[in-house]
Amino acid sequence: MTNGLLGKKLGMTQVFDQNRLTPVTVIEAGPCRVVTVKTKERDGYEAVQLSFGEVKERKLSKAELGHLKKSQSPASRVLREFKKDGAPEVGQSVTVDIFKKGDWVDVIGVSKGKGFQGVVRRHHYAGGPESHGSMFHRHPGSIGASSYPSRVWKGKELPGHMGAERITTQRLKVVESRPDEHLLFVRGAIPGAANGIVVIRKSKKS
Repeated sequence: MTNGLLGKKLGMTQVFDQNRLTPVTVIEAGPCRVVTVKTKERDGYEAVQLSFGEVKERKLSKAELGHLKKSQSPASRVLREFKKDGAPEVGQSVTVDIFKKGDWVDVIGVSKGKGFQGVVRRHHYAGGPESHGSMFHRHPGSIGASSYPSRVWKGKELPGHMGAERITTQRLKVVESRPDEHLLFVRGAIPGAANGIVVIRKSKKS
């Protein structure tokens, strides 16, 4: 049907097995509804569009509602496209049972925003001496040449906004899948804060 689905990060916990303790992230994965099936003849490529996270209709625009009502789908906050696998039909439900214990997945999310940060925190600069009279401390130091090119080169690591970026964590192992509770347990950490929307798909590096 598709190679992935949408979910919500719930938080982290630990899972015990016979040999060791494993840190896992708990994801509420699905159920997602097939809203549109893109075809090569009509759209130029093949894909499956899924919806997740039902909301009140007043929270969506008329264009968004019209798109969802074409497939008789409920008002949903999130729409994403996934690789087409098989012959999915509009209105079908995609659940967490597409992933089994031992599968490898990639998880995409938006990292936590950390606001405006200096070079020490943002780019791991060592900084200067902390002694009195240094005048250096946590500053970036020299940032450009003199007469040539008389400017700062593009791409120079400087203070600025940190975090709130799309991050993909690859090759995470599925420790447990609970289709009846729509829960997926993935070994390790995934991007974003609790209750953040994430995309789970089959790993490209399986």
